[in-house]
Parts: sequence; structure tokens; C-alpha cells
Amino acid sequence: MEFPMVLLRLAEWVLYQFLANSYYRAARKMKSYGFHFGYLSSKPPPQPSSFPSVVKYDFEGRESQTLVACDIHRVLLRSHSFFPYFMLVAFEGGSIFRAFLLLLSCPVLWILNHELRLKVMTFITFCGLRTNAMDSISRAVLPKFYLENLNLHAYEVLASAGSKVVFTSVPRVMVEGFLKEYLSVGAVVGTELHTVGCYFSGFLSGSGLLVKHRALKDYFGDTKPDIGIGSSTVHDHLFLSLCKGLELQSPSLFVTVDTSRTVMIALQQHKGKHLPDFSYMTMQEAYVVNNEESKSNSSSVMPREKYPKPLIFHDGRLAFLPTPSAALCMFMWFPFGIVLAIYRILLGILLPYGWALSLGVWSGLNLQIKGILPEKSEQKQGVLYVCTHRTLLDPVFLSTCLAKPLTAVTYSLSKVSELIAPIRTVRLTRDRTKDGETMQRLLREGDLVVCPEGTTCREPYLLRFSSLFAELADEIVPVAINTHVSMFYGTTASGLKCLDPIFFLMNPRPSCYIQVLGKLPRELTCAGGRSSCEVANFIQKQLAGALGFECTTLTRRDKYLMLAGNEGIVKQHKCPTNC
Repeated sequence: MEFPMVLLRLAEWVLYQFLANSYYRAARKMKSYGFHFGYLSSKPPPQPSSFPSVVKYDFEGRESQTLVACDIHRVLLRSHSFFPYFMLVAFEGGSIFRAFLLLLSCPVLWILNHELRLKVMTFITFCGLRTNAMDSISRAVLPKFYLENLNLHAYEVLASAGSKVVFTSVPRVMVEGFLKEYLSVGAVVGTELHTVGCYFSGFLSGSGLLVKHRALKDYFGDTKPDIGIGSSTVHDHLFLSLCKGLELQSPSLFVTVDTSRTVMIALQQHKGKHLPDFSYMTMQEAYVVNNEESKSNSSSVMPREKYPKPLIFHDGRLAFLPTPSAALCMFMWFPFGIVLAIYRILLGILLPYGWALSLGVWSGLNLQIKGILPEKSEQKQGVLYVCTHRTLLDPVFLSTCLAKPLTAVTYSLSKVSELIAPIRTVRLTRDRTKDGETMQRLLREGDLVVCPEGTTCREPYLLRFSSLFAELADEIVPVAINTHVSMFYGTTASGLKCLDPIFFLMNPRPSCYIQVLGKLPRELTCAGGRSSCEVANFIQKQLAGALGFECTTLTRRDKYLMLAGNEGIVKQHKCPTNC
């Protein structure tokens, strides 16, 4: 009888402590900031900064210097909150239920302080998550969103230094891959997570949440870094004060101070005057990122052409940054999206082309087609349509817009996608001879659609074209196809491919742009004396020019090695004959 009473009293004490502390913190926050849902971003109150802005940084002669960055969010990233990136890991690496639980925790996160907030988000996101799943997300999903939110001014300062070290309080596994691969950071010191076997436990390691100024001292020891960048918070000021400084020994020395290299208030107030009577004074070279100015100034936005590395491949289903409000809208839309996707699929399967097109547009599909429609072939074989590859539905949209039956060939198509496809689909084997014979037979039966890239690409790039199609037909019609989604991507490299068309059609208003470029002149085909490689390269450049894309020599193998760690080929496992 005593044991249950002990448990009851212990639970009562824990509940009292939690509620009392939480209500106290909530009251303090409401008094200081008022009701503002954006406080989930953990943005501290604005502090008058004694450090100059990063826009005043002098870029000359930095190649041999060491730079330290105080965290990734609020400094290298324009966003204050790291919640969206936890949501990305929870949704892409865990499940929709884990992501929904993280969203439900927002009211609690609003009450908690910064340290507890990070611990709660870490536990919900990582508890039971496989370590290799996190490796895949950090490599294939997160870099796209980091690049889109990268602060241009902070990045330019970071890139100017020869040696770079980043200290962050968020889990190291969430940022290390991006910082080293895209920003060439030499070392990343962050919060470590506890693991059990190949799973995360959801708890922090024994060292706990990283204290950045202590980690800086431990990492550099007696030496000091040359430059520091951080935010305008008090904790970051403590971190930046540990950067290397220049000592001024003479108390009566007359100096003119460069404000871009000055961080001490006394120096800023006495610019061009006699220094106060100090035995010495130190000028730390440190800079702060003012995100309030960045929001109103578009110059801090990183344009695509200035990305440290081209973003060609990325994975994941979410096409937007899942802030709390955006994630809430997504979960509210999800059940309606499933019904809408089923409705759109049934339109393509059951109705004639004209009806399916009209009702599809009425449901929110945005289909645009322009160009020269090809004339009927005079030869005994059909027309070969050579398309760019954005989703599995590209041949379906082309067939619907042309109002004619087409046959599509593909290397990998799930049984579900094959079952619900409103057009004929034929699998290829990756054996060049057999695939050539199959495509020749299909061309004799009618018009054929082929996507010579061999896989989809989301970004404005075209992968290398296989030249096999050029050897099979003289009547070739290039077709430029591009798609746009606002909520879910309809492609995946590591997820369930059977859900690709469903996710695409779940978008509120997915769009597909189709431009038929006209039949290729005979003198530009193999029949006109061109090699198959020349024909393939010419069509790739022609399609890239029509869409405003860039040609690459990357292949399907390159994509899957980067995103999924394999070559994108499903191997058939055979039972061994000898056990």
C-alpha cells in the first residue's frame, strides 16, 4: 500500500514542479512579449549590439584566417526557428504520425525556454529513428531547405575565411553534412544524441546541450579564432568576445578606428578621439547578423545562381518549409487531398479524353499545352515522342492533351502505378539489345513516348539523354514538359514509388506545362547521317532551351548514388541452391 502512495506523491511533486515553472515562464513571456505565436521561433528580445553588422565586413586578406560561426539558425540561416527542420526530419524520416505529434507539441513548446524546447523537439523527432534514416535525410532532404534560407551576407563572410568552424546547439547530425558538403566548413561542434544500436533514443548524450562559448574554449584551448560571426543575443556576445583581439597599450594613444573592425562600445563612442584612460583595450573582430534587417532587405536572400554548389538532386515529399502554420494547413488539407487524388485518378481511367481534361481542370489541375501538333506518320511505324521527365504522369498528361492513345516505356514502375495508369505502359530491362527490339515492336503498333533521362529531376536541369531512341526512329517529336507543385512532390528516390502519382495529385493546384516542339528534320536524325549521340545531345539542348533549363552529363546512377546510396536498380534475390 505504501509503494502506490509513494508513486502518487512523486507524480504529484513532478506535476507541481512542471506546472509551476511552466506557468511562471509563460507569465514572464506574456509580460515581456505579449501573445505572439512567432515566439516559438525562440527569438530573444532585441539587444543593442556592440558588434558591427556583417555588411561592414572587409573581405581582403582573409584566406589564412580562422572564422567561427555561432550557430546555424539566426546566423547562417535567415529563419529564427529550427522547428521546420525538426518537422522535416520527423515527416521524412519518421512518419506522418510523428510529424503530427510534433505539431501538437507547439503549445507546450511555446511555454518552454530555449533549452527545454530543443530537448522536447529532439525527443519527439528522434526517439526510435534509425541512424541511417537520418543520414539519408541530412544528405538528400535538408540541404535544399538550408540553401533556400541561407543568409547571403553571412555566407559571403564565412566563405572568405580559410578555416571555418561552426558551433551549434542543435543536433550535430542535422547540420554537419550540409555545412561540410556545401559550405566547406572544416569542423562542426554541436549537440550529440544518444543512440542504442542503430536507433536514436531521443535523449541527448551525457554532455547535454552544447554550451557554445564553453565549447569554443575547449576546442581552441589557449589560442583564439581570428573572426567570429553570431546573432545579437547576449549569449552570442559572450561567444564572440572570445575571438582574437588587438591590444592597445598606450592610454593616451590617438587613433582613428575602423568601425568595420571595432566591437567595443568605448571605441565606437571615441572614434577619432583620445582613448579613455585604460591600461589596455582589446578590439575583437566579430560581426553580428541582424535578421530583422534581413527580413525587410531582399539583398540577404541567396539567389540560385550564387549557391555554393548547384542543387540538382534532392529527395523528400514536402515541397514547402513546414513552419507551424504551414504544417497545420498541410495536415488539415491531407484528408481532402487523398479524396481529390482518387477523384482525379478515376477521371483519367473512366472518362474520355475531353471529359477527363475538362473535369481535371475544374478540380484544380493546371494543364497548359502549346506548340505544333505532329502530322500522322506516313511510314508504317508510329511517332516517337521524346519527353523531359518530371513525374511518372508525364506520358499520361501528354496523351490526354493530345487526345490520342500513347504507349509509354519505363525502367521502373510499381505494380500500383501500372494498375491505375490510363495508358499502356511497358517495362524495359536495361539490356540495350532487348530494349531496342521491344521499342521497335511498339513503334510498329503505334505512337510511343520515351523519357531518355531514365529518371525524374525536380530542379531546372536535364540529365544526360540515352541515345538508344535515336537509333530506332526517324520521326522524332521532342516534347518539353515541366511541372510545379506547392505541397507534395510526386517523385521519390528512397520512398514508396507506388505513392508518387497519388502525392502529385494530392496537391491543391498542380500544374503541368507541355510544349510540343515539332517533328525533328530528317537531316538531323540518324537517317540523315547523324550519330545517335549527336541526335540525343541536340534534342537535349533543344528541350533545355525551350524550358530555360541547363544541360548536364549526370545520369540516373549519379542521382540514386547521391540520394539513396544505391544505383537505382532493384536486384532480384534468388534462393541459393546450396545451403
